[in-house]
Amino acid sequence: MSRAFVKESDDETVPLPDRPISPHRNFVTASGMAAIEANLNRFEAAYRSAIAKEDKQAVAAAVREVRYWSARRSNAEVVKPPSALNRVAFATTVTLRREDGREQTFTIVGEDEADPSSGTISYVIATGSGSHGSRTRRFD
Repeated sequence: MSRAFVKESDDETVPLPDRPISPHRNFVTASGMAAIEANLNRFEAAYRSAIAKEDKQAVAAAVREVRYWSARRSNAEVVKPPSALNRVAFATTVTLRREDGREQTFTIVGEDEADPSSGTISYVIATGSGSHGSRTRRFD
């Protein structure tokens, strides 16, 4: 019989590709480092649970996440907020005024902790926009 008509075993697991690791330095805030640790712990627990249930797909997914978060933890650099707040820098909060008068406030954080809908943006985006290092100005 041709192999094309043979059902593959349900035991086979397709290995998942690694999540891409950013080429940028992994700057994080203290809370960002805590989030990395929490994610690593969560996926290590998911791995143990998947092993106990003999769920090979869940094992593969958890292993991929453990590899990612382990790598992110190993190269994380905790950056403290600057003491002088007159420049845009990592871990500072900035308010932008758009041409139409709308204002948006963001805190500049690490890549893994960025969530624009929650008011945080990655320092990679901030440096790319040309605002990083800019002096603060009041728009009164």
